[in-house]
Amino acid sequence: MKAWAAPEVRRLPGAGQIPLLHDQGSGERRISASGDRARMYVCGITPYDSTHVGHTATYIAFDLLGRAWRDAGLTVRYVQNVTDIDDPLLERAEQTGEDWRDLAGRQTDLFREDLTALRVIPPAEFVGAVESIPLVAATVERLRDSGVAYDVDGDLYFEVGTDPRFGQVSHLSREEMRTLSAERGGDPDRPGKRDPLDCLLWRHERPGEPAWDSGLGRGRPGWHVECAAIALEHLGTGFDVQGGGSDLIFPHHEMCASEAQVLTGRVPFAQVYAYQGMVGLGGEKMSKSKGNLVFSSRLRAEGVDPMAIRLTVLSHHYRDDWEWTPEGLSAAEQRLDRWRTAVDRASGADAGKVVDALREALAADLDAPAALAVVDAWADATLADAGPDTGAPDLVRDAVDALLGVRL
Repeated sequence: MKAWAAPEVRRLPGAGQIPLLHDQGSGERRISASGDRARMYVCGITPYDSTHVGHTATYIAFDLLGRAWRDAGLTVRYVQNVTDIDDPLLERAEQTGEDWRDLAGRQTDLFREDLTALRVIPPAEFVGAVESIPLVAATVERLRDSGVAYDVDGDLYFEVGTDPRFGQVSHLSREEMRTLSAERGGDPDRPGKRDPLDCLLWRHERPGEPAWDSGLGRGRPGWHVECAAIALEHLGTGFDVQGGGSDLIFPHHEMCASEAQVLTGRVPFAQVYAYQGMVGLGGEKMSKSKGNLVFSSRLRAEGVDPMAIRLTVLSHHYRDDWEWTPEGLSAAEQRLDRWRTAVDRASGADAGKVVDALREALAADLDAPAALAVVDAWADATLADAGPDTGAPDLVRDAVDALLGVRL
């Protein structure tokens, strides 16, 4: 699957630091990569509706990480999937009367347009679930043949109890897991399962549903094994960072990790599990099921500068839950105008420490609000008194572009 156009990333003098990230698995800050290469998997969209700002926040957060890695001189291998076959997509297609393939293609195109406008660096591999079905089916066959999958009325399930590390991503109680499983696409109450938490690997063909031939019979894969198979294929085990929204901690990332660890016999699946907080609107989490959405594409269509959208997101720490408000967007637009006015000056306040301070902020668990405060302080000083540094405006412009992804 084709990704989107890559923005130019400016080179800065010197080299940055490899960020420390909060790791959900250990509860501690850990170095996000070691050596001269960094590998990251971030779960992509299920394309049944356009990209809302909750999605936008996730991909901007991990774009910051990729930018910091590149600034530190690392070679980055970034993989992202698109779940272009799944129950929510089929349900939306049935509701609207649109062919599910056309719906997925149209919404994926819109996603590409949004991330291009927001200057998010694309993944090296942008992989669709449909194109990966032979790979995923082969992965399920290996799980079945190793004795960790079993049949329930023709469907295959993964037995979570075969992974002694199950639960070490989320650290939830079984009761909490069961509740979240029911809320997030699982079927804990299905008769015939050995454990309510066991997850679907392969769904046999149902009348009127798409299905593919495989050594498992005709059907389609479950959600979790899709990402496990794609990550193993393109990154291998023990890759540096598994990322996504915090609603993916359980069951999605817990199940992906267990399936991959049991299949390969190698631990851990990922070194660091990092998560974007939830974005709310009107006091509730922004979600497609509730319909309380603000779409990046609609904001752009209304004339909102994509860089103001990006600055709105960056004004919050990636791990925090926060509310989208018109006031927050207005503040970002004002900040963008002020920064652009400052870098358009012929000279500015001393910028010698600006790059270092931006790098330090990102190295401390991607502290974007602290990074924005650094640029605010420089812009305020420059606008109050232009200062003698004729190279400062260009250096600050390049640093904001390279590290924060904001074009001034």
